[in-house]
Amino acid sequence: MPVIRFHLDSTLSPAEVIGVLTDFTPARAEAWPTIDAEHFEVHGIGSNWADITEGTASAWEHAHYEWDAEAGRVDITTLDSKVFGPGGGWSFTVVPTDSGSRVDVELTRHPASVKGKLLASLLPLVAPNSLRKAFSGPLHATA
Repeated sequence: MPVIRFHLDSTLSPAEVIGVLTDFTPARAEAWPTIDAEHFEVHGIGSNWADITEGTASAWEHAHYEWDAEAGRVDITTLDSKVFGPGGGWSFTVVPTDSGSRVDVELTRHPASVKGKLLASLLPLVAPNSLRKAFSGPLHATA
């Protein structure tokens, strides 16, 4: 079970970062390079939670989001995935800085297939840089 940790420095305030991470409008597929409109579906949403399927044809994920804007935290639990098994997911912790926010990211994966295990073994090598690049646009962060 690989765990990947990295951080981003964003020019957005913590509230704005949380807002971007929890924006489940159709604009989400336009803002995030790893989400296309055909693989974006809101299954349910509340004041501090959402059940979402998002991704692409090659790598979609059904996930449960929970967030606490005051604590600067968004937790995402994988319910189902084309590549990885249930469990694992993402944690985002956002703290203010003089120039915006520091976003600490933790990704945990539970591979459920041979393909998933192979991809999981590569995550520590390729994920931090590629994820920084993917997140830099929507989160107004340096890659």
